[in-house]
Amino acid sequence: MIMKSSIILLLAVFGFITGCTVSPKPIDYGHVGCHYCSMTIVDKQHAAQLVTKKGKVFNFDAVECMMNQLKEEDESAIALFLVNDFDRPGELVDAKKATYLVSENIPSPMGAFLSAFSEQQVAQNTLDVNGGELLSWNKLKQEYNIQRKN
Repeated sequence: MIMKSSIILLLAVFGFITGCTVSPKPIDYGHVGCHYCSMTIVDKQHAAQLVTKKGKVFNFDAVECMMNQLKEEDESAIALFLVNDFDRPGELVDAKKATYLVSENIPSPMGAFLSAFSEQQVAQNTLDVNGGELLSWNKLKQEYNIQRKN
């Protein structure tokens, strides 16, 4: 009887641990809505995602929606900040390491003309062709007036 109870307890603990995995989740383009504005996410170059330390996933149709949502969030509860790489549509990359381009020649879903790049040189090349301004993660947070909440 004790052995059976131990096995059930181990299975329950294993299920709890694996159920709260903190990792990116594929975005179901064309079927899932933006957590911030509710618009259906279809653009594979501008989508973004937040994953909490408990494994809850929030999808966004644009980096600007994620940034606006962050104004309301406790950043210390977020494990992953992810953005789609403009140069590799559909590929989520670390938002903190990305380089951002604001260029009126590259529209984004919500009109902020904001695109993310995993490689700074690719962002620079795109800036050279399209004009605009490059931003780091910290500068982007300043632009959106995001302050750490605890």
